[in-house]
Amino acid sequence: MTETLKAYLDLIRAHFLPAWPLVSCSGLVLAFENYGGFSWALTIKVALIGLLGFEAGFILNDYVDRNRDRLDVENTLTRYWRPFKERPIPSGKISSRSAFSLFILLVVVISALIFTLPYPNSLYVFAVMLYSYSIEAFYQVKKRTQNYPIAQLLGRTDFTLFPAAGYLCYGHPDMTMLLYMFFFYPWTMAHLGLNDFIDLKNDHARGMKSIAVLYGEKGTMYWITGFTVLHFLAAIFFLRELGEIALYGFLAGFVLLAGANIYLWKEKNLDAGMKILPFYHGVLIIYAVSIILDFIY
Repeated sequence: MTETLKAYLDLIRAHFLPAWPLVSCSGLVLAFENYGGFSWALTIKVALIGLLGFEAGFILNDYVDRNRDRLDVENTLTRYWRPFKERPIPSGKISSRSAFSLFILLVVVISALIFTLPYPNSLYVFAVMLYSYSIEAFYQVKKRTQNYPIAQLLGRTDFTLFPAAGYLCYGHPDMTMLLYMFFFYPWTMAHLGLNDFIDLKNDHARGMKSIAVLYGEKGTMYWITGFTVLHFLAAIFFLRELGEIALYGFLAGFVLLAGANIYLWKEKNLDAGMKILPFYHGVLIIYAVSIILDFIY
């Protein structure tokens, strides 16, 4: 395998590729359930939109932060997120121009796929895409100068909209979509806080006003657990839209998240944060698969 190929696999966080189609299709199958019908062609299209859309977001993240990332002092999160353990733009293996060109290419391909959707679904999803990339760039820039977590609270609405975009590929804005977002947003906040908790040394070195820089390690632990509790509470409303399989899947996810938070408070260190991060990602897959299985059976 060439070094260039490894660098591009690091750029797109290749080992997480299967997650994004599942999350986007979890929204789609809820729309199938509510509006009737099913289409393999649309499912494949939504899976591609979700996959390419998330990868474009990763590339945009790296491009906007390309100079700050050169200031990293340790690579714990880099080893987790990148299959070959390296940030390819700061290392010089991929130029910033090449990365931005790939981002634009993906946006063009995604847009072409989106505009094969019927109107007004195509307009809904295209608007979500434009908003998501705009707010991602805002998040990366705003957190350099803020005194309050405005970047985080607004910035992760892009991730919150990800399953909603899958829903809008077939359905329309409605209560089910809003309840999914209401349920998902606290998870994105807890997940973001956990990443910031682990990456505290780098954020200090980069001059980033992350959650951990603003509130310290203990304050960030309160942030993670507080939003996880809000996530559990929001599930009370969202689960009314789902069936029995999803209920059991979600309960399993809640047990894992509760256990992860208990472990974090027991250990109270960055290593514990790194150990529980896979649980947050695993729970995301459990949610998506549970919703999809609920539709199938």
